[in-house]
Amino acid sequence: MDHPSKRLSSGHRLPDSSLLGDWLTVLGVPHTVEFTRTSEKAIPFKTWFGFSRALEKYGVESQAYQLSDKSEMLDIPVPFIAHTGGEEGGNIIVTAIEGDRVEYLSLGLRKTTTTDRLLKACDGNIFLSYAGKDAKEPDLGLHRRLEFFTKSKKWVLMLCAVALLIYAFITNGLYRYVSTYFIAAIDLAGLYVTYLLVQKSLNIHNARADRFCGVLQAGGCDDILATSASKFFGLFGWSEVGFAYFSVSLLSLLMFPGALPSLALCNLCCLPFTVWSIWYQRFRAKRWCTLCVTVQGSLWLLFFCYLFGGWLRQSLPVSIDFFVLGVAYLGVMLFVNALMPLIEKKDKS
Repeated sequence: MDHPSKRLSSGHRLPDSSLLGDWLTVLGVPHTVEFTRTSEKAIPFKTWFGFSRALEKYGVESQAYQLSDKSEMLDIPVPFIAHTGGEEGGNIIVTAIEGDRVEYLSLGLRKTTTTDRLLKACDGNIFLSYAGKDAKEPDLGLHRRLEFFTKSKKWVLMLCAVALLIYAFITNGLYRYVSTYFIAAIDLAGLYVTYLLVQKSLNIHNARADRFCGVLQAGGCDDILATSASKFFGLFGWSEVGFAYFSVSLLSLLMFPGALPSLALCNLCCLPFTVWSIWYQRFRAKRWCTLCVTVQGSLWLLFFCYLFGGWLRQSLPVSIDFFVLGVAYLGVMLFVNALMPLIEKKDKS
């Protein structure tokens, strides 16, 4: 069967997409993401009847139809939901039919196809809804306030982090050195990239990570992370190692600036791995992981910052700070490793 997802032009994914949420958005019914997601999960029977009962909470009346002649679908006023199979997730939301061109939503993505492909892919089951004048989510005002405060927590957390970063730079005298600005910035960037790598390792969908991974080679990150080489000693994922490295390095820089020479030495010890990683991706796997390459590049940028900042020259003789940092890296790595199965289990539940 020629599926409408073949040779489509894709658009932007709707935020926190779900069939119920997308449908309410298309109908223009005011709603919040969290309540709608909870309502969809609470549908006892994944049928049109259960879906219509969920819509009744919003003041939306619905009706499902089985068309004996699928071509009648082209005369039905949009929007409507058409049942399909396979990779479209079972249903698409048809939003416009203009001549031979069809616009629709599938799994939160805006796409286009032709009427022929639409008719071939759909089985004739369609779903129509009628939103009343006062249709909206129950207790919408309360839910919007809760949603606002939930989103605000992230911004407050970011402001607190920035304030602490500035405080650490001033009180520890880090602002006097140009190199420390770049070291902190690279550590922050590396921490974010390894956070995306951790999510990829857990198969947690992240649109930013998917877009980033496609820069060098589409699907390269997933392929590399699926190899045995993505495990350090077969136990720790390189994403966990990277997250531990950048988090400990950043905190040590901010809290114990005297450890900068030891941080430089730790960074120097990591460089042979970067060479091996690039070699492995180029000649063994023959696939490129954009996130992995970014991490390797970050380690080399840090090296030059430590070098030109004069911190590498101060790393010898080796001080006790070097060994304390090693213990800290190992401790955080073990903690992240123990946390990974719990996060994966929660995500799948």
